[in-house]
Amino acid sequence: MSEHTPQQAGQEQADQQQDDGYTIWSVHRRGATADGASGAGTSLADEIAALEREGIVVRGIYDVSGMRHDADVMVWMHGAPGAALEPQALQAAVRRVRRTRELAGTTQTWGAMGVHRDAEFNKRHVPGYMRGIEPKRWVTVYPFNRSYDWYLLPAEDRGRMLAEHGRAGAAYRGVVANTVSAFALGDYEWILPLEADELTELVDMMRELRAVEARMHVRDEIPFFTGRRIAADEIEEVLA
Repeated sequence: MSEHTPQQAGQEQADQQQDDGYTIWSVHRRGATADGASGAGTSLADEIAALEREGIVVRGIYDVSGMRHDADVMVWMHGAPGAALEPQALQAAVRRVRRTRELAGTTQTWGAMGVHRDAEFNKRHVPGYMRGIEPKRWVTVYPFNRSYDWYLLPAEDRGRMLAEHGRAGAAYRGVVANTVSAFALGDYEWILPLEADELTELVDMMRELRAVEARMHVRDEIPFFTGRRIAADEIEEVLA
């Protein structure tokens, strides 16, 4: 493993923060006849390796089965630090992953793309995946739309409510936030992926955030997709 000086590390972080940070999720449901890995085609592990050579990082494959009726596996991808990846590359990556031997028999039931822009609650927020933070064991991903009147409220009122929201979330130090903007990329304004090594930390934090004033200005925040990070060779059992 190469060593980095503080100056190099600081420059790398600055470079990462200059990236647009496009990221994408695809959620797949087991097909009626899916029986794990079968048939011809590239294996998921081989496709992931090929994507990484092209500057695309698979941050995680997640077992979301049993949490809801329409989802079994979720895949989260983004550009490698400094890759300045174009969004169409991630669109193509979703198609390539979907065609792999393991996922070819599934149906994609949800998907979303996001991009790093100033977050409401903290203009200095940079998603964890752009800061070199290692993935955690668990993730919950959900979309978010503010109330119609939110953006017309006085800036000081919004700032006060968001500061309260930020203080409530900051108490959960084991949670990594990855908030990204999604305006015009789909039906949502924001996508919120939260990672933690303990699932209960995500449960407790989400409950805590219900008790802040900004909660009164939420229009949509479903569906939720929550799962444990798994290796590519574990998908066969999940889909069996």
